[in-house]
Amino acid sequence: MTLIDGKAVADQIKQEIAEEVAAIRAAGGKIPHLAAILVGHDGGSETYVAHKVKACEQCGFKSTLIRHENDITEDELLAEVERLNNDPDIDGFIVQLPLPKHISEQRIIEAIDYRKDVDGFHPINVGRMSIGLPCFVSATPAGIMELLRRYDIDTKGKHCVVLGRSNIVGKPVATLMMQKSEPGNATVTVCHSASKNLKEMCRQADIIIAALGQPDFVTADMVKEGAVIIDVGTTRVPDASKKSGFRLNGDVAFAEVSPKCSYITPVPGGVGPMTIVSLMRNTLLAGKKAIYK
Repeated sequence: MTLIDGKAVADQIKQEIAEEVAAIRAAGGKIPHLAAILVGHDGGSETYVAHKVKACEQCGFKSTLIRHENDITEDELLAEVERLNNDPDIDGFIVQLPLPKHISEQRIIEAIDYRKDVDGFHPINVGRMSIGLPCFVSATPAGIMELLRRYDIDTKGKHCVVLGRSNIVGKPVATLMMQKSEPGNATVTVCHSASKNLKEMCRQADIIIAALGQPDFVTADMVKEGAVIIDVGTTRVPDASKKSGFRLNGDVAFAEVSPKCSYITPVPGGVGPMTIVSLMRNTLLAGKKAIYK
């Protein structure tokens, strides 16, 4: 069994980005600038945005964090999005999700200029991805594909089962896995809460990508010998032994599943670091105007 070390790969990619940014700086070019809008004080969002700011520093980017309280109105947030759309110094920006219930996340996503949508959530980027055109690919699916690429995991003709159909992970990673690309060219089955015979489906899989948000959902009896397991789940589970009072738990029962695998990602330290670094890569592309002029 090979443990897929997402942190090590992410550190390597950050170094590659930093070297490219240093070359841009030396040539007198524009340094990529990422902005993030954070509404409220959700613990997970605070942590995630802090990681993004730190990653920007490591990559040599400029970064701006814009904070708003939970009582911001939808119109006020839309005005903030429009301001960033029109700011020539901002190459890319994100609006950290989730948002308060009185704000339509979809309306905010669609208001972002797709050329600055480094989260890859805008319908134009999603549509371009679905037909294989250059675009900003959402960070977690892009990170998964990069792990498969860097570990030279063969996906061509393999049966890939994706557990989960979210717009952020399940749907886009299923699309990427079936593209005519490397990695890709897989036969993809998407399973979800309404799927029947789910265990039987998983047992047929060469590759399982678990993105359900249900701790320890994938057990040993669902996995065939030699399968590749990509665990996207990061659920906070109470743990009195931890200083924080919780631990991060994946969708895969790691201890019982890992002995059966050829490759597996841990939680934490697997897909998570790749999500951050994929956002950095999108920001670099945005700064270079490498996708949209």
